[in-house]
Amino acid sequence: MNAFSRRGACPALSAPMQTGDGLLVRLNPVAGGLSPKSLIGLGESALRHGNGIMEVTARSSLQIRGLTSASARLLAMEVDALGIAVRTGVPVETGPLAGLDPQEIADPRPLAERIRAAFAEAGLAQRLGPKVSVIVDGGGQLAMDVVTADVRLAAVRMDAAIQWKMSIAGDGQSAKPLVIVEEDAARDIAIAILRMVAEKGREAHARDLTRRQLRSLASWRVLPPSVLPDISPSRGEIGGFVVGSSSAASEIGENRDQSAISPLEGEMSGRTEGGAVERLPVAARLPIGVFDLTAGTALGIGLPFGSMPAQKLIGLTQHALTLGAAEIRLAPRRALLFIGLSPTACHALQQAAATLGFVIDAADPRTKIAACPGAPACASGRIATRDMAETIAAENRDLLDASVTLHMSGCAKGCAHPGRAALTLVGGENGAGLVVDGTAKALPAGYRPGYDAARGVGRIAAAIREERFRGETTAACLTRLGAAGVTELYRQD
Repeated sequence: MNAFSRRGACPALSAPMQTGDGLLVRLNPVAGGLSPKSLIGLGESALRHGNGIMEVTARSSLQIRGLTSASARLLAMEVDALGIAVRTGVPVETGPLAGLDPQEIADPRPLAERIRAAFAEAGLAQRLGPKVSVIVDGGGQLAMDVVTADVRLAAVRMDAAIQWKMSIAGDGQSAKPLVIVEEDAARDIAIAILRMVAEKGREAHARDLTRRQLRSLASWRVLPPSVLPDISPSRGEIGGFVVGSSSAASEIGENRDQSAISPLEGEMSGRTEGGAVERLPVAARLPIGVFDLTAGTALGIGLPFGSMPAQKLIGLTQHALTLGAAEIRLAPRRALLFIGLSPTACHALQQAAATLGFVIDAADPRTKIAACPGAPACASGRIATRDMAETIAAENRDLLDASVTLHMSGCAKGCAHPGRAALTLVGGENGAGLVVDGTAKALPAGYRPGYDAARGVGRIAAAIREERFRGETTAACLTRLGAAGVTELYRQD
């Protein structure tokens, strides 16, 4: 652990990243979950060696902050002593209830493990950038539609068989669809995509693949077992693929089927080939609340803005242990899932979590705010994002309905929410700038001092209360008020 990871990289246990409050490490348990005792042990390590702040990220990683180069080495030793194996290389992610959810189409874990093994065999770890990722989504109550990835594999039912719909570069709605195949081909195509990306260098992603490469991927049928494709370094095409198998999978964009959907046309619009049952886009359920499992129940509890003092996380986990929790899984969108509780125990743990300040209700206004650590935790942060977010959530609950996201960004990088948001407050030299319907990278239309930004948002909320029609969403009302009008409200003294 002699070098720190650069910004934009993934701060793994072996390569912590420098931030405004010291070094940060990110852990992804190989097992997918942690025992309560292991999570308590990690919390105690965070108190001993860091600043006592622990986080769950939007992609369900666990972060420990405020380390030094010496204490980071001690933390790594204690993680090893706890018996927690952590993943390295390209993350191959599955849903937080994988293998436990009675509503999932297929258990994605076996395919995910096969992809990890093939990835290691292909020797791609050092050739791909730290932000490249793969998602294997079995569906169910907590599907992975809201999480972006370079390679997506989503289970679909075709007649009596399970197939895998493959797409690249996006979330469940925006990714470009390629092909629907059986499990063996899905593994091989995933590795082929990663090899194509690797040929383009460590800064490349699947979105950088050419139209020709996408066509070659979409023309795939089924390879013999253990055969990985040849990738031409000059053109990045698949060479020598073998057509065959009586159960050959359906492809998107095959020449012989002119009604097929081209992989270059964007979304599939709910349409699929060969009788596949497509999951239509729906509002994704937050991993907060009670979930029925194949055996027992799970309770999802959110961390406000993804962050919590380790002492409170230890207290919650100790209580969960006494109530019978067997496992704790990290969930996308900054939550923890406590597995193995009875309905009565779920209720008791919810009450304890509420007392400690955790999020126990999916309608909590804090779930509508994306806030990075900001100042002083991040060296790039110009405003105290999370303090401001707490104030705004407490004072303007009615503003934060399901139609909007409020993004609080300490700087123009927009780490907490790279996409567009209804309202974005971004820290800069002039204070807290406001961007309406844009990203943190956009030029703000108006500024307030950072310490006073919550009052500016309060003025916007007051105008919406006065102007909103019956049944109108916040997003619709903001549109009627217009970007210039909203900015003027924010700037008013």
